[in-house]
Amino acid sequence: MLQKGEKAPDFKGVNQQGEIISLSDFRGKRVILYFYPKDNTPGCTAEACSLNDSRSYFLDKGFVIIGVSPDSVESHQRFAAKYGLSFNLISDPEKAIIQAYGAWGEKKNYGKTYMGLLRTTFVISADGIIEEVFPKVDTKKHAEQIIEALGI
Repeated sequence: MLQKGEKAPDFKGVNQQGEIISLSDFRGKRVILYFYPKDNTPGCTAEACSLNDSRSYFLDKGFVIIGVSPDSVESHQRFAAKYGLSFNLISDPEKAIIQAYGAWGEKKNYGKTYMGLLRTTFVISADGIIEEVFPKVDTKKHAEQIIEALGI
């Protein structure tokens, strides 16, 4: 997994509107890039809604929010519409972006070990450097978690 101080890898992906976006599109802005396992699941919904509820605050502070999961563009469209999410959700079914950031790895659940998406958030500076990494996400209070850690 990438660490604080490292250069954030650029990427291209398709958002819920079918538009191709890349990290470099947001140079000059700070980016909250969060990786989540699946649309419409309790934890992922809580995390997305926490960030969406604080979106205006983050925008005022110069941030954009981008979510990434392996779900399809169509799934992201439904998810964003259902919860009124007003930020980019990138579809990464090939897991290229997920793997570039080290957010794919070994997980354990009910005594079983398997490979899966590691819920992680990266805060990226306006010049593309990772400012903060959140490998342990509090899904219900993720926006607060970010605000507190960054002191903003």
